[in-house]
Parts: sequence; structure tokens; C-alpha cells
Amino acid sequence: AFDFDGTLTIRDSYMTFLKWRAGPRLYALGLVRLIPALLAYLFHRDRGRLKAAATREYLRGVPRHTLEADARVFAEKFSRRLLRPDAMAAWKRWRGEHVRLVIVTASPEITVAPFARGLGADVLIGTELAFDAQDRVTGGFATPNCRGPEKVARLKAALGTDLELRAAYGDTGGDREMIAMAEIKGYRVFKGAP
Repeated sequence: AFDFDGTLTIRDSYMTFLKWRAGPRLYALGLVRLIPALLAYLFHRDRGRLKAAATREYLRGVPRHTLEADARVFAEKFSRRLLRPDAMAAWKRWRGEHVRLVIVTASPEITVAPFARGLGADVLIGTELAFDAQDRVTGGFATPNCRGPEKVARLKAALGTDLELRAAYGDTGGDREMIAMAEIKGYRVFKGAP
């Protein structure tokens, strides 16, 4: 199991996606409007709430098909700039072991899905965005933020409660529980930059 942002990639792909999609001017304006959420984060330290605020600011009302198309274009344009070569080498080594390769990320599944398909991931587990009756982004989440204990819960829900991980890789405290359940524990082992 691999975390995505900061593990397979050199930085947070979701914020990079939002910045790319909005463009410099609208992204900067959005950051100004996010100041209350950023200040609140200093007290509650809840990354999920901050991510939801950014999602509302930059994506509320966007149709699912538009977001999926934008995510595909983003992955095509940015994969070479974001993916760590040493992480990709480890990914390929594990592919040679004929194991199931799983990406478990706090980022929205819909924005990571094109990367996961390109890498040939067997399973993608991430935070799911909420959509309204017209299939537009509401700005909320349909699932809890996929971080910390939620990563383990979602892994077990997807792959069975008797799941045994051969290896897990991550780079933040939000990956600790997932890494702890693995035989091979990889914490901040990938350092390469494209």
C-alpha cells in the first residue's frame, strides 16, 4: 500500500490541481477567501475541514464529468513533474512480485484516479467528494477524510478484515496506522525528485 501525496509524489497533488485548474489569479483570490479556514486550522488542526473548505472554494458546483476530464488532463500534464523516480522504481519492483498495488490517499479519489490508472494500481482508496442531485460537487465529502485510522478502516473495508500488508509506504503522521500494520514499513523512504 502506498500513500500518494508526498510519497509517490513530491508534493500535495490536490492543492497543485486546484491551483492549476483555477489559474494564478483565481487561486490567489481563493486563498484570500480561505483565510478564516486557515486561521481555524491553527486551532483545530483538522486537515479534512481545511480540505473541505478548499474544495468548496474552488470546486463547488463543478459537474462530475468536467472534474473527471480536468483530472485526466492534469495527470497527463503533471505526472512527470510530480512522481518520484525512486518511488516509481519501488512500485515497479512490487509489480514484479505479483502483489496487489494499492494507493491509499487523503486526496479526493476523483483527482488521483487518472494517476492510479496510469500506474496500473489495482485499488485506489481516497476521500470521496460529495455530489448533489445534478451530479455537481457540493464542497463536502461523501466519506471521512482518508487519513490516519481511516486509511486502515478503508483498506479493511475494501480488501477484507483479515488483510495482511506486505509493505506500506507513507510520509506523514496520517500514514502511521497503515504503516504499522505492514510487514515492511516504509516511512519517508522516497526522496527523489523528477
